[in-house]
Amino acid sequence: MSVPQRERPFRVTVYASSSERIDPKWAPVAERLGACIASRGWDLVWGGSRFGLMGAVSRGARSAGGRTFGVILRRFIDKNVACPDAHAMEALDDMRSRKRGLDESGDAFVALPGGLGTLEELLEVMSFKQLGFHDKPIVVLDAFGFWRPLLDMLERCLAEGFIQERFRGLWRVATTPEEAVELLAIDQPWQQPPVDPRGGGTG
Repeated sequence: MSVPQRERPFRVTVYASSSERIDPKWAPVAERLGACIASRGWDLVWGGSRFGLMGAVSRGARSAGGRTFGVILRRFIDKNVACPDAHAMEALDDMRSRKRGLDESGDAFVALPGGLGTLEELLEVMSFKQLGFHDKPIVVLDAFGFWRPLLDMLERCLAEGFIQERFRGLWRVATTPEEAVELLAIDQPWQQPPVDPRGGGTG
């Protein structure tokens, strides 16, 4: 059985802050993630902003020869927030449509540090995977321990039975951009060996 060929490159949706008021230490992490995504020959899907970690991840991808696809609110284009160097930019009128566009455009998800919007996007995509609406890889990039309080909360949810133990593998955790991209590569289903219908694997 041959592994099916994709009609387009693998696309990674990255959730991230667009704030310019954060510690400068975060920008190199986002830029490196973008570069790592591009180095695999993958496309970047992101929130379309040229500011904050959103801007950094898209610059990193383009600096490594990658293609970037933004999904942004139309009103942000009017406010000159949109990145002018994106290979394509989809402008939508409301946040629900924008989140749907980010979710449906990506084959996998990575969460960089961010605020309420990033938290909402990450938890929603986790919840949708739990409900079986998608089976795409999710990686939480816990650089500098940023996501540790949330990860501890998720562990408590598991321990208390609010999340069933069988859902523990819904997300992966990385501490560096390189590790995040490696986890995505491992989780790409079309790169896995075919399953022997008689049971067991092929190896």
